[in-house]
Formats: sequence, C-alpha cells, structure tokens
Amino acid sequence: MNQSHLTYLASPAWADTLRTRLLPWLRDRVTDLGDVLEIGPGPGRTTDLLLELGATVTAVEIDADLARDLRRRLPEATVIHGDAVTADLPAHRFTTATCFAMLHHMPSPQHQDRLFTRLRQVLRPGASLVGTDAIDSPVLRQAHHDDTFVPVDPDTLPARLTAAGFEHIVVTPHDEHHFRFSATTPVTTRR
Repeated sequence: MNQSHLTYLASPAWADTLRTRLLPWLRDRVTDLGDVLEIGPGPGRTTDLLLELGATVTAVEIDADLARDLRRRLPEATVIHGDAVTADLPAHRFTTATCFAMLHHMPSPQHQDRLFTRLRQVLRPGASLVGTDAIDSPVLRQAHHDDTFVPVDPDTLPARLTAAGFEHIVVTPHDEHHFRFSATTPVTTRR
C-alpha cells in the first residue's frame, strides 16, 4: 500500500467516514457479528468498529508492520500476520467474515477467488460474509499509484461468490467509487 493511502486509512477522517457510512450498513446486514474473521484490517479502523459492536475479532493482515502495530494497539483482538488464503485457520469456526476495501489490494482475481473459497471453508453454516470494495476508475487508479490495484467487477462478483459456495448474495452500489456486498454460507455443509 502506498504511503499516502496508508496515512489516509489510519486517519481520524477515515474513522469518521467509517462510523457514518459503514457502521449503519453493517448493523443492518448482520444482527450479531459474533466470532469475526477480518481480512486485511490495515491500520485497524474497521477493527475498532467491530470491537465496539461486541465482536470477538481475529484479524489477518499480510503486512508485518501493520500486523505488529495492530497487535500492540488492540490487544483484545487476535492478530495473525499472514495471507488469509494460506493462514492456519480452523474450519467452520467463524460466524462472520469481513473484507472492507481490501480485495483490490490482492495480486490477482484468482487470488481473490482463492480467498472466497477459503472464507467459505472457515465460516460456520449460515454465517455471513460482508464487505466493501472499490470500483475501477481513474481517480482510484491514481490513489493507488505505486500500489497493487486489482479492482473487483461488482457485476461478476455474485457468480464468483456462488462458485466459492456462497448463497443469498447481494451486491449494491455504495457511491460512485465503491460497492458493498453480503452473502451467507449454506445452512448445511456439503459432503
């Protein structure tokens, strides 16, 4: 992540934006977060909100410095340094998984799809996946200069989540640069 982007994501302004724009939607989508797996928390402003909502949070952060800093700042969360696709996570443990504005930082659509499959494996039956991400645009490409930027096409996301084993998929625009999504795992596990 480039420094200007990282600075913004750690800022009080971003925290305020999350509180006013993400928090109401999150409360509407998931009534009881429970045991949350947060993918790519970065500086942890979303982790703060999840903890405020009473969730037990396990955060997986690929950047070693960010993971270390988050571990120090939020000792009540479990922070794992690693790639969520390959991290040692127990099957069918979590009641909710979150991916807030991080999918576009993954190196390829195939890696994103592997993450979706992995999340399906670690979520309990009937669990929720909720997230937000960026829509491809010149403005966001510029904001990600010298950074990984692999935007997810919101029109293809439902099929990708279905292929990973999710159902009840909803993808909605959030603003001109972002979209939101939610899905659930089937109530019964496949054999």
